[in-house]
Amino acid sequence: MGLLTGKTAIVTGAARGIGKAIAMKFAAEGANIAFTDLVIDENGQNTEKEIAALGVKVKGYASNAASFEDTAKVVEQIHADFGSVDILVNNAGITKDGLMMRMSEAQWDAVIGVNLKSAFNFIHACTPIMMRQKSGSIINMASVVGVHGNAGQCNYSASKAGMIGLAKSIAQELGSRGIRANAIAPGFIITDMTAKLSDEVKAEWAKKIPLRRGGTPEDVANIALFLASDMSSYVSGQVIQVDGGMNM
Repeated sequence: MGLLTGKTAIVTGAARGIGKAIAMKFAAEGANIAFTDLVIDENGQNTEKEIAALGVKVKGYASNAASFEDTAKVVEQIHADFGSVDILVNNAGITKDGLMMRMSEAQWDAVIGVNLKSAFNFIHACTPIMMRQKSGSIINMASVVGVHGNAGQCNYSASKAGMIGLAKSIAQELGSRGIRANAIAPGFIITDMTAKLSDEVKAEWAKKIPLRRGGTPEDVANIALFLASDMSSYVSGQVIQVDGGMNM
């Protein structure tokens, strides 16, 4: 018996990177996995196959997380396909970096829409199901830049700060219904996105981290597993930073 056996988890933006690591970790602990991405391309298909090989039910859904209507439809379909929604991981995210004075309205709107509005969309669609079940764990993927900001990322930082405030508010609203909400704030995590950075930039980041290295998607997935499982049954409204001590 795994820590999540018999539970159904929705993980948004899980075709690759941190989202995929979380979906794989949950599946390894017995959870059935419904994951979403804008399109289910070769990456999504491969993720589906890898999760299925772990012996759980899995399906990838093409959906625009920033669309309220699309999200309502996909959650309805997931509930019909899986029968329950026990865990929601709001992981979908993009970056469109730039200094504020040079940032376009389109750059701002795109990041807020995908990173923050998507979490509202999925929470809005999933909580009626969780309320009927009288249980559920909601995990918002924030970031250390949502805690202390970052020059050149005002849109991303604002979206991730919003994820923290959203988790805390939902924890207060829905705690009496047995639903918990928390946020994870990763620091410098080695993914396909950060792998493109130069060695010099990576070295500069490492100097700011007491553990002197970047984290891995697995590091984040381990915390997500804790928050999704009954190990954290009395943890709600919290922000757990996975950053090697970078932000204390």
